[in-house]
Amino acid sequence: MHRLNDDATAQICEHVATLRWRLIDTKSQTAAKTFLEDTLGVALVGWRSGFTKPLIRAARGWGRGREARLIGGSGERWPAPTAALINAWLIHCQEFDCVHEPAVVHPMAVIGACLLAHADTRGCSGEDLLTALVAAVDVAATLGMASRSALKFFRPAQCGALGATAALARLHGLDTAGIRNALGICLGQLSGTMQAHREGVAALPMQIGYNARNAMVAIDLAMAGLDAPWHALEGEFGYLELFEGNHDLHSACIDLGRHFRIGEVSHKPFPSGRATHGGIAALQALMTQANAAAIDSISLAAPPLIRQLVDRPAQPGMRANTAKLCFPWCAAAVLKNGTVGIADFEAPALADAERYALAARVAVVADDNTNSNALGPITLTLRLSDGRELTETVVATPGSPANPLSPTAHSAKFERNWASRWPQKPCAELRRLIANFEEARDASVLLDALNP
Repeated sequence: MHRLNDDATAQICEHVATLRWRLIDTKSQTAAKTFLEDTLGVALVGWRSGFTKPLIRAARGWGRGREARLIGGSGERWPAPTAALINAWLIHCQEFDCVHEPAVVHPMAVIGACLLAHADTRGCSGEDLLTALVAAVDVAATLGMASRSALKFFRPAQCGALGATAALARLHGLDTAGIRNALGICLGQLSGTMQAHREGVAALPMQIGYNARNAMVAIDLAMAGLDAPWHALEGEFGYLELFEGNHDLHSACIDLGRHFRIGEVSHKPFPSGRATHGGIAALQALMTQANAAAIDSISLAAPPLIRQLVDRPAQPGMRANTAKLCFPWCAAAVLKNGTVGIADFEAPALADAERYALAARVAVVADDNTNSNALGPITLTLRLSDGRELTETVVATPGSPANPLSPTAHSAKFERNWASRWPQKPCAELRRLIANFEEARDASVLLDALNP
């Protein structure tokens, strides 16, 4: 029999077990619904990814089941772990899903996929799902913020899985000790490294899928009574020591239960790596003073994490996933079209020689920021053919809480993503449902609306 210790892990598990919707402030409640809607929208545009259909074909060989549906599917039901895997892929494969910048975590990809699979399989109310969502984001973001180390493993996958597992345990009615045991089962299944990011391959978003599936498996095993490591987060070979190295979980937990991390989450206005967004915004601002033909070179001065994530050359024949993580390519899209959209990473654009010539003018250089997890500030400099230099600094990345996406811009993003899947079907019904989702008796109505 384990005894609860007075440590940060116990604090996290107690928070998840005891959180109630009425205890969450109105701003955070609104953020939970906003990012639930955003997550569904980016999953719909995930159907445009070239690997989505091959993934579904492969998944048909993993076993049959009639449990959970896909976001934007045809009503077909899958084994819950498989549905969670595919939905997590759909959410993250276009690099368009929301992000918690201080944690360097995409909190909704694993979490959203798992909660939807649970709602479709086991059933829960809209209020319970939203409360579990807020708790799960608290767990995922808190763990990311505890790190004091550069990324080696793919943190959005691991932190998302731990957050999702905690939330699923709550929805299954487990107490603080049960949640802690479930986290121990999840620990043994965590996967995903930064090598896929370094090489810019589709295996990167697939790591989100693996961890969504594994969180679903972890909770099934917890409910079956599997005994698991007790110190999954803070132990000698626990998550923080093994995956992160230098960390301080106690400091990250100071505001737990008083301040909700969902309110710190950022929209992504562009379907590219978050580390490209500051540079994209700076270039858009400077393009009001210059045109592409007059630019000799572009230099992005950025913190080490930006350089680690998006400082790579734009080379003919590169994959879509590589291009999304390539700032020179994103800059070329702005020079050509004024913005960055889904089509900039599809076959016609990737075959455009003019874009590669534009990208060749772009460089990413080091600034003096020593924070290994900082995504800003950045400074962009244009050197013009007439000898002038234009400079723009971005401190608050577009879509962040300090520079938020307006409700109008959020709506426009969601409606474009919806139309990418169903150009003739209106989305008003789903949007009304989400706006009052805490009143829904059955959260699976979301999947009804997403499987016309």
